Amino acid sequence: MCGILGIVLADQEATVAPELFDGSLFLQHRGQDAAGISTCGDHGRIYQCKGNGMARDVFTSSRMQGLVGSMGIAHLRYPTAGSSANSEAQPFYVNSPYGLVMSHNGNLVNTGSLRRYMDETVHRHINTDSDSELLLNVFASELEKHNKYRINDEDIFLALEGVYRLCRGGYACVGMVAGYAMFGFRDPNGIRPLLYGERFNKETGKTDYMLASESVVLKAHGFTKFRDVKPGEAVLVPKNNEHPPVFKQVVPVNSYRPDIFEYVYFARPDSILDGISVYHTRLQMGVKLAQRVQKVLGNADEIDVVMSVPDTARTSALQCAIELNKPYREGFVKNRYVGRTFIMPNQKERVSSVRRKLNAMESEFQGKNVLIVDDSIVRGTTSREIIHMAKEAGAKKVFFASAAPPIRFNHIYGIDLADTKQLVAYERTDEQIEKELHCDKVIYQSLEDLVDCCKSDSITKFEVGVFNGNYVTGVEDGYLQELEELRAKNKAHSNAKAAVDIGLYNCGDY
Repeated sequence: MCGILGIVLADQEATVAPELFDGSLFLQHRGQDAAGISTCGDHGRIYQCKGNGMARDVFTSSRMQGLVGSMGIAHLRYPTAGSSANSEAQPFYVNSPYGLVMSHNGNLVNTGSLRRYMDETVHRHINTDSDSELLLNVFASELEKHNKYRINDEDIFLALEGVYRLCRGGYACVGMVAGYAMFGFRDPNGIRPLLYGERFNKETGKTDYMLASESVVLKAHGFTKFRDVKPGEAVLVPKNNEHPPVFKQVVPVNSYRPDIFEYVYFARPDSILDGISVYHTRLQMGVKLAQRVQKVLGNADEIDVVMSVPDTARTSALQCAIELNKPYREGFVKNRYVGRTFIMPNQKERVSSVRRKLNAMESEFQGKNVLIVDDSIVRGTTSREIIHMAKEAGAKKVFFASAAPPIRFNHIYGIDLADTKQLVAYERTDEQIEKELHCDKVIYQSLEDLVDCCKSDSITKFEVGVFNGNYVTGVEDGYLQELEELRAKNKAHSNAKAAVDIGLYNCGDY
């Protein structure tokens, strides 16, 4: 669920890096593992700074001074298969052909065949386990087929046709051709989000352009005119404003199915993705969840108070409390300096991290029957620890509700949830899950209700494979097995990663 960003400024003398850094802060929730910025300066030279950690830690003032140029892209990395080496921080760069840089959000699910193709047919070396580097090299190999001294817009679109033909999965990408243009494209199913925006520059009388994962970044930077890049569509933005951006439907829309987890958990509530307000979908999740609670419990008389697990579930929990006509209380205080627990490398770390992350206020739990609402339940480790904390704080009964349906399958398009067998809902009934979580009752949103909460006039279907195993791209048993093997290797430290890659580090020592 990485965050991607790209900007082309109308003022050729301006420096884009500070705005890319600021935009990265708005996307930090989408990836806290690593951050990177690449800019393009005079004569097509690429400048790059990337490394592990939060954006504020990677992009120090001394490093930012070396990022020159009016065109650039950024990336916030979220680990998708347990790896967190500096060598897999993005953007990725290849010098041939023409000098290419790319940031990628999502997962390719046919990586095995693509790696063989890269090795045996086009003879390009892939230096990491990242499918993002793989995708960039697929694009590079397709662009290289033109064998031209200088390329044009049509060459790039033709190369992207090859990318769509060869690559399967969920992906949204922004990239640059050195000295020429910024480009962006989205998978044929629209699984991962990508938006395009314009901002009129009064000083130059020209227009600045941005590509981003979420609308909140565009709005915060004054890009008032924006729209979603459609599935299978690409956009090309010239570096020097020689002509307006060019949009092309490179391949037909296969289906329009955004990942529903964007609305449940990933995206900021103040974002609008594919014309759908994230905030309003979460309000509706609260309404539907209240109806589900009443159905499961018979009525809501047993509930004394409703609470949320901070922060994503707050909107749904508050609306649920309103619908149930029950008081809403903030029973847990969050330490905002602890990362997300479901991506911690082992069970012991996840348990201890929950205690560092949340603290229960006894006055809100003592002697009460509490309904705790979370956005979703993954392994159950966090949920179980929260339930224990509530009971230790004096709760008589703890009912645990999820704004999402049971997660019974792996997420294969950009989020490393867990191996399927580690999911608490995998091959378990609600009663068995209650025993695992040690709660008095577990209440899940139904998949039908969740889809109803998110759909619009133009989008009625979503990628929901994480709930029912029916993935948009089809049966992916081979890829799931590959994922489990890769996680096992990482856990055993048998596939050591280089501390850094061979990319460009023009911005100070690491």
